[in-house]
Formats: sequence, C-alpha cells, structure tokens
Amino acid sequence: MKVLILTKKTLAAAAAVILAAGCLIAVPALHASGSVPAGSTEKKLPIYSVDTAEKKIALTFDAAWGNEDTQQIIDILGKYNAKATFFIVGEWAVKYPEDVKALAAAGHSIQNHSDTHAHMPKLDAAAIAGEITACNRRLAELCGKEPLYFRAPYGDYDNATVSGASALGMETIQWDVDSLDWKGLIPEQIAQRVTEKVKTGSIILCHNGAKHILEALPLFIEPLQAQGYQFVTLEELILPEPYTIDANGTQHADTR
Repeated sequence: MKVLILTKKTLAAAAAVILAAGCLIAVPALHASGSVPAGSTEKKLPIYSVDTAEKKIALTFDAAWGNEDTQQIIDILGKYNAKATFFIVGEWAVKYPEDVKALAAAGHSIQNHSDTHAHMPKLDAAAIAGEITACNRRLAELCGKEPLYFRAPYGDYDNATVSGASALGMETIQWDVDSLDWKGLIPEQIAQRVTEKVKTGSIILCHNGAKHILEALPLFIEPLQAQGYQFVTLEELILPEPYTIDANGTQHADTR
C-alpha cells in the first residue's frame, strides 16, 4: 500500500489549484509546530516575536488608508539604512500602485494585510482564503512576487484565520511592540514606547498614515541602532521550518 505524505508545501499547492478552480475543499492545515487534531481546541498563535541570538528587530507598517507620508518614510528609513516590512491592503495597493513599487524598489518587504481590511474571524474559510489570495495577486502584479507573510487587520485573528493562511503556505504575523502611533501619541511618547519595550527578535507595529510617525521614527531608530540593534525585514528575522511557537507567540528553532 502506498502512503501519501502531505507536506505544508503540497497542501499549499493543492489549495492554490482548488481556489483557481473556484471551489474550496477542506484539507487538514499543518503548522510548523505540528498539526492540530480534529476537534482540538488548541489555540493557534501567529508569530509575535523571534528567539534569536542576533540583535535583529523588524519594524513593520500597516498600510490601509492614508498615503501622505509614504515617500518621506522611505527617505527616513534610507537615511538610517533601516529596512522595514509593509503589510499592505489590496485595495490600498490599487489606489497607490506607484507607492507599492517605490517601497519594494527601496528594498523593503511587501506583505499581505488582506484585500479589504476585513475582520477575519467574521468570515468563513472560503472568504478568508479569498481575502488573502486576492491581496497576494494584486501585490504580485506590482512587485513580481507573492507575499510570504499575512497580518490580520486590527490584529484580529482566530484559529480559522491562522489555518487559512497556513493552508496557502503563509505565516501569520503579529507584534510584541505596539507603538500606539494610531492613537495620535506625540513623537516622544511613540519613541518611548518602542525603546522601552523592544528586545532582540521584536516585531514593532507602526502605521504609514499615523499622525506623528515621521517625527517619531528618528527618535527610536537612532537610539536603538546606537544599542547595536539592526532593523531587518521579516524575511531576515523569521526562522525557517522546523520551529515551535510558545505560549507568548515567540518563535523558536526546533532543534529536536
């Protein structure tokens, strides 16, 4: 008897074929930390931070609405030779295609923030897959490659959200340092939150349209670089398989 072994990559490929055919068939979602048995209530966690010996951190921006400051953000990051990851909503990419291209051309990572900025836990499996694949398609058309990482809008996820991204071969990413720039904090408050909370392997959340983000960026980039931190893209931070995720959402290399 031949035994068929399903890997994460083969499942992702199968999912892509099924979606292209216009139908959705439920398949067991495999996570790098292991599969979850049927009927299990185990909470599936995205990656909040990474266990690494190197002083690397990932600065991430969610791009869903405004676009007034995008070029200035590129300029500031370029001044400090800091790389960042931009989670972009598909509809935002349609409105500002040249800015998406400019971010990619500057060496920043372009990743998936859903197509319409929907609350993912309110969607069924087919709609979750549709949101992710539609955004992937838009970004691939602009940048020449599909995203590897997905961030749920509002940071709002459930097991179905994480499983849906995993079935498409993507990791779901959260953050362990929230700048709270979206609350309209003054630059000094934003910088203080970041510098006090960051640690090796941190993922920092910012927003490209936040009121004071331009003033805040130098206020935390400069002191963190002075402490030896390197601002890298998620591709340079996230660990490859095999790995595990602990109860705090920290990704660890699986050395077993």
